[in-house]
Amino acid sequence: MSRNLQANPTKVRAIDLFCGAGGSSWGAQLAGAEIVAGFDRWNLAGNAFTANFPDAWFCEGRLEDWRTERLKRDLGNIDLLIASPECTNHSPAKGKSPRCEKSKETAFQVIRFAKAFEPRWIVVENVVNMRNWSRYTEFLDHLVELGYHISPQVLDSSHFGVPQARRRLFLLCDREREPVSVTSNAGSPVPASHVIIRNGDYRFSPLQQPGRAPATLARAERAIEAVGSRRSFLIVYYGSDHAGGWQRLTRPLRTITTLDRFAYVKVKKSQHFMRMLQVPELKAAMGMPQKFSVKTTSRRDSIRLLGNAVCPPVMRAAVRELTSQM
Repeated sequence: MSRNLQANPTKVRAIDLFCGAGGSSWGAQLAGAEIVAGFDRWNLAGNAFTANFPDAWFCEGRLEDWRTERLKRDLGNIDLLIASPECTNHSPAKGKSPRCEKSKETAFQVIRFAKAFEPRWIVVENVVNMRNWSRYTEFLDHLVELGYHISPQVLDSSHFGVPQARRRLFLLCDREREPVSVTSNAGSPVPASHVIIRNGDYRFSPLQQPGRAPATLARAERAIEAVGSRRSFLIVYYGSDHAGGWQRLTRPLRTITTLDRFAYVKVKKSQHFMRMLQVPELKAAMGMPQKFSVKTTSRRDSIRLLGNAVCPPVMRAAVRELTSQM
């Protein structure tokens, strides 16, 4: 970095660690924050973040390799630090695969950056299972030592107008007062049907066709038995599922992951056809506007960016609550 970003005294100035495409930053911006910089080691995340926040820095590379004293000199005063540390090794979605403790420990970069920038507010987002981490209490203790009042809260995106049930842990931290609970006034949950694009030219294939996985057909059969042979539904296409492997369109979508997970099944002339949910539909299910960029060279990478992201409406609510007494 060779230029200095002058502080804007009229706005909350924020940096985003482990920023990905910028879902958290988008939410913070909706709450009135100015996004100064985002940090991530994935260059594709950087491309998306830069497209979404052209006036902000994107700092590519490992957080451990950045000199915080130099960053503070270049970026100026920071009021809000947002962070979504690596969550894969906390998540139950990893199954019984070995967990990487070194990966979990990247969360302590939040402490290092907080020491350097001394922001009034911090919001840390992660999977709920982060609370089971052996060093979770130690992590919180470090924040307390830095003078922060902490309010751990589990927030479900479907309570904030997002058509997806996505429960995440939010650690709200304030150096001057106890953070209060983040509440929603979004009303009734938004169903998955709101994200389905029915007039698009997406290609469907017959549900009953040679080579279709038996598990897929079994999930569809359970759905048809429950909703009838004339209604559309969604199949949970892969991974463990404790609700029969399907869901109604009248409920919020289940949690989006980094891989293709959901297939839309519709009925036409008494025959069932299916296709995978597409990137614009998944983006809508994350509570992102269509102008939010996750464009990459492959569909797989776009879905990975979405699955790793934070739903902007939830972060907006968290940041608004924290900064309301500014």
